Amino acid sequence: MQVSQRLTNITGGGSGGWDLFNRAREMKQSGTPVTELTIGEHDTLTDPSIRDAMHRAALDGHTGYTAIGGMAELRQRIAQRAEGRTGVPTTPANVLIVPGGQAGLFAAMMATCEPGDTALFIDPYYATYPGTIRAAGAVPKPVKARSRAGFQPDAADIDAAGDAAALLINSPNNPTGAVYSDQTLADIAELCTRRDMWLISDEVYDTQVWTGDHLSPRALPGMVDRTLVVGSMSKSHAMTGSRIGWVIGPQEAIAQIANLTTHTTYGVSGFTQMAACHALDRGEAFEAQIAAPFRRRRDLVLAQIAQQNVVRAIPAQGAMYVMLDLRATGLSGEAFGNLLLDTHHIAVMPGESFGNAAAGHVRVALTVDDARLEVAIAQLLDLAAIEATKRTV
Repeated sequence: MQVSQRLTNITGGGSGGWDLFNRAREMKQSGTPVTELTIGEHDTLTDPSIRDAMHRAALDGHTGYTAIGGMAELRQRIAQRAEGRTGVPTTPANVLIVPGGQAGLFAAMMATCEPGDTALFIDPYYATYPGTIRAAGAVPKPVKARSRAGFQPDAADIDAAGDAAALLINSPNNPTGAVYSDQTLADIAELCTRRDMWLISDEVYDTQVWTGDHLSPRALPGMVDRTLVVGSMSKSHAMTGSRIGWVIGPQEAIAQIANLTTHTTYGVSGFTQMAACHALDRGEAFEAQIAAPFRRRRDLVLAQIAQQNVVRAIPAQGAMYVMLDLRATGLSGEAFGNLLLDTHHIAVMPGESFGNAAAGHVRVALTVDDARLEVAIAQLLDLAAIEATKRTV
């Protein structure tokens, strides 16, 4: 017997550039020390007060079924948070709790695309985007952003991609660190309105903005009724394993997505939702505290990059990553990443993991302590200089 093509076609074939990541993990398991600068996992545990709140909630009996759309207390807090950040009136009826941002992305795709519809997304992209679109029965179509433009998407390129039911964007962006400018988002909003297209805005890094301000496109004129915002506690509160995310959108769309969750996830555990309430009650100062190490480490890396002229940093305006342009070495991101792993036991993600537009780049996750990160970046830059010199000889 064979499983359905719906599942076997999710990845579209190939490794997606994750071979290097898997090889680094195998090296670690075999006892080889590896500096992992790969995935966006905080190097600190979830705050003790949040873990204590989760523990108390479980002991108090919040271990049974919960409301499918999420606890009223949590939906209210997220609605207040969204309204406070964007100025857009938001009620609990506009909020659906889901088990993590990834579940929110899938639900948003299911809500906006009929089987066979085209869904656009920006290349470079978070690795699950094309597979999520395929899983929802739609056809993924990437639109390249350009390294020389700091990977800001161009609305003219999106427009030229043709008809689509939805456009998926991510700002602050993983993997590039780009924060989409007000003009970029205004152009995208105009395009979505003119083309009568849904916009799915992945905003899981909304607390990690180093340059400028975060603008949610839901706040732009005419966009509140055609935008679904996906958010998560994972990055803002270092709660990656708790699997607490949400979708914010028009009330009718949220009601229909809730119907989907009835037939898929059937809600989220009560004790984790209670912990999320506690975490949100700690306010913006706590979120800034969680984000602070990544701002500091970003500045450390950019200072090192500025001292040489082989490797170019994409403007790291937000998120917990720095994208490095290594094309002066003559190597692909994957080839350089493998060489770096073999030579110095440092693991980064090749740009090719995130689409064709990031070929010749690597993504560095700022997820180890400052001293270790500085040593790793110094070794990366030394290796790049050696490879660039070989190319010119």
